[in-house]
Amino acid sequence: MTANTQEQPSTAPMSLRGRSICTGKAEGNALVTTMGISFFGGVDPDSGVVVEKGHELEGQTIAGKVLVFPSGKGSTVGSYTLYRLRKAGKAPIAIVNAECEPITAVGCIIAEIPCVDQIPIEQIATGDRLRVDGGDGQVERVQ
Repeated sequence: MTANTQEQPSTAPMSLRGRSICTGKAEGNALVTTMGISFFGGVDPDSGVVVEKGHELEGQTIAGKVLVFPSGKGSTVGSYTLYRLRKAGKAPIAIVNAECEPITAVGCIIAEIPCVDQIPIEQIATGDRLRVDGGDGQVERVQ
């Protein structure tokens, strides 16, 4: 599976339905990677910047973005790191996964970050304006 990280954002409407992981609604610009994310050790909890060496998003902030990635990885402390990011105001406003694993799911729930999975993330490009409804499992590209 490859996510659309390099192409230009699209303005064409799109509606995808997946599985609800955490309720809530958010709208913002997508930040897409084809690589898994480890929140513990891979993201600075004070700044929201990806610090994992060699990661596609290294040096970029996840703060205020709809973070789109295949699946999480790493330590269970990653759940708490998502909560810490939220408390610092540096968390993503929503998370969209191909397959959400327990670390990301728990982190989203305790941090109250809308999360949807079972989404074909290759249809989303960095910069796409997305509306995420975590309760309905809906991800829409809007203009």
